[in-house]
Amino acid sequence: MMMMMMMGFPRWSCSWSSLLAAASLGIFSFFIVSSFAEKAPYKSFAKDARTAPSSGFYDYIIVGGGTAGCPLAATLSVSAKVLLLERGGLPYDNPNVTHIDGFPATLSDTSSTSAAQLFVSTDGVFNHRARVLGGGSAINAGFYTRASSEYVKEMGWEPRLVEESYAWVERKVAFRPVVKAWQAAVRDGLLEAGVSPYRGTTYAHLHGTKIGGSIFDENGYRHTAADLLEYADPANITVYLHAVVHQILIKTSPGQKPKAYGVFFRDSKGGRHVAYLNNGPRVLVPSPRPVELSLIEVVGITDVGSYVEAASGSLDLAWLRRTVQDFAKAVNQTLQTFTIPINLTIPEATGIPELYQNPGVQAGVILEKIMGPFSTGFLELQSRDPNDNPRVTFNYFQDPRDLQRCVQGMEIIKRVVESRPFSPFRYPFTSFQSLMNMMLAVPNNLRIKHFTAAYSMEQFCLDTVMTIWHYHGGCQVDRVVDHDYRVLGMDALRVIDGSTFYSSPGTNPQATVMMLGRYMGQNILQERNAR
Repeated sequence: MMMMMMMGFPRWSCSWSSLLAAASLGIFSFFIVSSFAEKAPYKSFAKDARTAPSSGFYDYIIVGGGTAGCPLAATLSVSAKVLLLERGGLPYDNPNVTHIDGFPATLSDTSSTSAAQLFVSTDGVFNHRARVLGGGSAINAGFYTRASSEYVKEMGWEPRLVEESYAWVERKVAFRPVVKAWQAAVRDGLLEAGVSPYRGTTYAHLHGTKIGGSIFDENGYRHTAADLLEYADPANITVYLHAVVHQILIKTSPGQKPKAYGVFFRDSKGGRHVAYLNNGPRVLVPSPRPVELSLIEVVGITDVGSYVEAASGSLDLAWLRRTVQDFAKAVNQTLQTFTIPINLTIPEATGIPELYQNPGVQAGVILEKIMGPFSTGFLELQSRDPNDNPRVTFNYFQDPRDLQRCVQGMEIIKRVVESRPFSPFRYPFTSFQSLMNMMLAVPNNLRIKHFTAAYSMEQFCLDTVMTIWHYHGGCQVDRVVDHDYRVLGMDALRVIDGSTFYSSPGTNPQATVMMLGRYMGQNILQERNAR
């Protein structure tokens, strides 16, 4: 059969510039529901890899239980024997993963068992690799939105099957958020700033201002791609947790392409295991006033090539300073090298000094995501150990068109912050300039903060850049894989995830990555049945 790989580190990244504003302190689809479905946490088929036999045989082996890997495994299990290997654990026993309150704590956890494995790019920007069943959908901000119809056409996907696959995903993990005061102010501010028309609540990618979906339900509980395993046939699927794949086994024969026939993996105690493919064509590896607590809900899809989004909640800058300093020490200890000077001294905030003294400052963040982007980077393996982070360079704003988009987006954010609907969330007499000054004092990355950044939008974008993941491009179609996601020059090996994308779909790719897992699972089963 086949082995499928879900890749964690493609070549491009969507970069963000952020602005912190302190708040005043005062379609029809038919579903076939299988009778064998099992609810999470899947006690019958999700097991610690230490219980795995020394060897086993499967129709499909999927390396990586992430945003695409889970729906892919669930779909294939309906009529084939599937093995899903995940290096992390279950999301359901980690309260920081399962509830919206734990979002910051998940990203700040630097332990060896954290669901979010920290790394710092050579550009001096904090990043994370998911290490949990559900992948990036278990550690992200939860925004759910589809790709545009133009993107679907550009990728060569069949629109009817795309629609059905999105609906299949949404039945389990997508919710319509209840917009409260902060998000409503951002929505109204975007409209007053000219980001129109208003599109209401929709999963569709439409220019203007809209309220998207969320994988957090009305009670704040997160629903990840792991929930899509509820569609799986428990009799046909095995999930091994804390299973780290070290090698794809490949055989060569004269006159034929190399062919994957299995994988070698280790459990958490170092035990060695081999999984083989049954006779057949291939292996899949998916690589994913006080303000209310909210993550991404409202988005402004502008005409200048940037997306404006917002989040809010309690912010402890003193804690943030300590965390960043700890990160910086860890970076020094690992002797990472950077392409830019790194700042290990965290400055004090200016303008609103109580921010560093108050452990529970109520604040909101307005984020600008640069569409595309045009700039490209690269990654390099630093060892053959799959637990080690690669050396990654994103080259933020290397292409001047990205910097131009950032500046234009910042001008829109300025109009939002200065808008009438936003006024209840500003300190009296607070200027946009003072908010820029304050943002430059927030340690959101390890890059040097230049004096001119307070007065130059270009320098502000360069100095405050951060990433909210959305990596893509490391295994692009027609360069690494074909249009059926088969690795070029190989048999029985595909890559199915966001690393195959040339650009990030919509304002958040997770809906499309989950859709792709379902979409390709159905295509692969059709190929299997046709043989």
